[in-house]
Amino acid sequence: MRILILSQLFPPDMGGGATRAYNIARGLILNGCETIVVAAFPHYPYGKIPKKYRWKPLTIEYMDGFKVIRTFMLPVSSQGLGKRILIFAIFTLSSLFALPLVGKIDVIWAANPNIISIFPSIIYAIVKRCPVIQNVDDLWPEELYELRMLSEKSLLAKFAELLAKISYKISKAITPISPGYVKVICEKYSIDPSKVHVVRAGVDLNKFKTYDLAVKYKETFKVLYSGAFSVAYDFDQVLLAAELLKDFKDVEFILQGGGELASYLKARMKELKLRNVKIVDKILSRNEVAKLLSEADALILPLKDFGRPYLGISSKLYEYQAVGRPIICCADGQPAEYVKKTRSGVVVKPGDYEALAKAILYLKNNPDLARELGDSGRHYVKDNLSIEKIGKEMMIIFNKILGRMER
Repeated sequence: MRILILSQLFPPDMGGGATRAYNIARGLILNGCETIVVAAFPHYPYGKIPKKYRWKPLTIEYMDGFKVIRTFMLPVSSQGLGKRILIFAIFTLSSLFALPLVGKIDVIWAANPNIISIFPSIIYAIVKRCPVIQNVDDLWPEELYELRMLSEKSLLAKFAELLAKISYKISKAITPISPGYVKVICEKYSIDPSKVHVVRAGVDLNKFKTYDLAVKYKETFKVLYSGAFSVAYDFDQVLLAAELLKDFKDVEFILQGGGELASYLKARMKELKLRNVKIVDKILSRNEVAKLLSEADALILPLKDFGRPYLGISSKLYEYQAVGRPIICCADGQPAEYVKKTRSGVVVKPGDYEALAKAILYLKNNPDLARELGDSGRHYVKDNLSIEKIGKEMMIIFNKILGRMER
């Protein structure tokens, strides 16, 4: 089987969408599929295009067993809805530059951006005469409503919902990353549930490994967040918890990543005069991220409280589990349920910085329990969410679609 993945975001871009697309590509390769990726030049989140790509229409490179055709992108940072729409429009057009170079294709997986990626995929599908599968990393435009980037009553929102409905209707199948998305997709957009197949993000267990940190438990207790500094996360909850724990000299907070809130975090840290917080405003490779995670004693997921249960599940949860460290999940809904189900950490209410501080001390003072929670998470992803298993799930869906069309 020959699979084409259209993915605006792809490593070294950071974020869950890029990680998800890479994991699926690698998982399909490990299951015997030939995979080609069409992605934008690396650009997320700051819009800094590496020198070797600048002002070229496209480049061809190879990564871990598959071909990546990267296409033109302007040096625009992902800040605000207007700039994001511009970036989406550029990729929708530039992704077509690769059309003559991909060869024969059996299935197209429209990875990201959500909803928008279906439109260049349709062009590929018509030319290559093959089906399109729509991926859903986040519910759009619903997530934009929660982030207050778009008013639900606006004309633009109505147009976005129309695009979402078109996308879901014309796709042969839909692969959301979270079971929490299924009800919205099926009920709001009148989609047949048989078209919807939940395939979680998965994790590369060869990169994200466990290490013995017995010595670390006797030294500084490191609490780490790694990922995008985006408005989806409540970093005030983390910083206020750090302020409560400032007298504990053996507790250290590390915030690693990049994004639109980087300058806010630095300013807020100075305002609170926090010396127990270290900000690593740097985008790291996947191997570097894995190493950093493995050096922590607890890993934090501080999702913002939007007044309703969170329906999605961040791919970083699986990476957190894979390195065998306990998770402190600041969320309601799907992430909280998942952490409880897998016994991989503790759950606190989003925004409750006092509860977060207590959870940190609880794990610090109970190293055997912390190790047990970390081991439980590692075992769960190893048994259920390796990229080999996720790739096989996706391949089964593709085969079903192709078999249906042949009949």
